[in-house]
Amino acid sequence: MQPSAPSPAPSPAPSAAPRFDERLTAPRSWWLIAGLIGLSGGLIMFPLGTVPMLGGLIVAAVLAGMGVSSYGSARIRVVAGSLVAGDARIPVAALGAAEALDAEEARAWRTHKADPRAFMLMRSYVPGAVRVEVADPADPTPYVYLSSREPEELIAALEAERSGAEG
Repeated sequence: MQPSAPSPAPSPAPSAAPRFDERLTAPRSWWLIAGLIGLSGGLIMFPLGTVPMLGGLIVAAVLAGMGVSSYGSARIRVVAGSLVAGDARIPVAALGAAEALDAEEARAWRTHKADPRAFMLMRSYVPGAVRVEVADPADPTPYVYLSSREPEELIAALEAERSGAEG
């Protein structure tokens, strides 16, 4: 049996680079708190001996770290004609006007101005936000609220994606 000639590797599918990509990471203080929770787990198990103390320290620190990591892993992206926020993927064509919110206005839209039908990806440790109207009449969601450290850049990316999709 003769060796066959190596076949050329399939070229990867062209991937559109995101116009905007932001990860809403948890603040450093939350990681410090996760470490202290691990220390507390170790102290709780201390009376049972060294091995249980180390087990309690490791288990509590890992669980607290997983909680902080999962909460701080939310991403907002504008890519391939869509706004991707957390698990939601919304076509840019279905979105209307976008508004950057300062810290005070963002707090108001998270509390007394909030609509329970709205899609909200909020992180209390991120002061700014963007509110984007949903223009699709078939969608009962009135707007999308997204916490963002760079609200102006997110709006610019949405506008660029919208103008690119139309042209």
